[in-house]
Amino acid sequence: MRLRSALVIAVFSLSTPVLAKGTPKKAQPAKVAPKKRVAPPNAEHKKALAELQAGFKFGMKKDEVLATLQKKIDEVYEDKIKATSDITQQDRLRKEKKTELSRVASTFVSFDGKKGGWDVSIIENEFAHNTNESMMERWENDSGRNNRRFFFFHDGKLWKMFVSLDVSIIPEDKRNFDTLRSYMESKYGPGDVEAGTITWHAGEFDARAVDHLRDYNAIGIAIEDPKERTSVLAEREAHKPPKQETNAVIKAVIDPDGTDHPDVKSSEGAVDAVIKAQGGK
Repeated sequence: MRLRSALVIAVFSLSTPVLAKGTPKKAQPAKVAPKKRVAPPNAEHKKALAELQAGFKFGMKKDEVLATLQKKIDEVYEDKIKATSDITQQDRLRKEKKTELSRVASTFVSFDGKKGGWDVSIIENEFAHNTNESMMERWENDSGRNNRRFFFFHDGKLWKMFVSLDVSIIPEDKRNFDTLRSYMESKYGPGDVEAGTITWHAGEFDARAVDHLRDYNAIGIAIEDPKERTSVLAEREAHKPPKQETNAVIKAVIDPDGTDHPDVKSSEGAVDAVIKAQGGK
């Protein structure tokens, strides 16, 4: 009897009992005012945001991205080679130039369901498995920067880039969302702010800055094709894994008769079901 009483109490603590006679009135959801979207970036800010593309264009295939990278790498190393008259140093730089593009190409990965290191990383929310998505990355450590650029492909075409920014120049006590927002809005103008993210809608592309300071001590900024994003999200939804069923015993206690508000009688049956499931103990 003590066990029965305890289980009855547990049932009523997990669900809302009907205490009043008659059918309870459904609570009316509170009206939420629509969020006011910030105006699109002006011409100056849009130009600054577009520079995040760094010469790469949405729709490029992997080989086209690598060809564009090759030109950039050639330009960087040409200046380095000209800056020295040491033949040994020049040879070393030429070898570095050859291996850099190979290293970038070797990072290419298809997200085909096999979990890996990227599933727990700064880009863990930037892709999904089994949706024809893939990625390639490159360290951008020239000109004193130490950034990391990720190229995201859908159906083999570039649709998004995500840049992990070097935050080492920011004092540790100032590495917070307020600093991120102040810096980003001073450079790109006001954006829509929500849950540690600042988003700019610039028409043919969207950009967003993401606060990853707590988890990865990093800041990310993405630029993506909004039209292709619609296709990506639709495919992700279509391949989303089914929701897991609630444990049968818990379900019997919480909702024995298929309603969200069992009465005393139905709760009594749920208690009996739990006792029976436990062998009568």
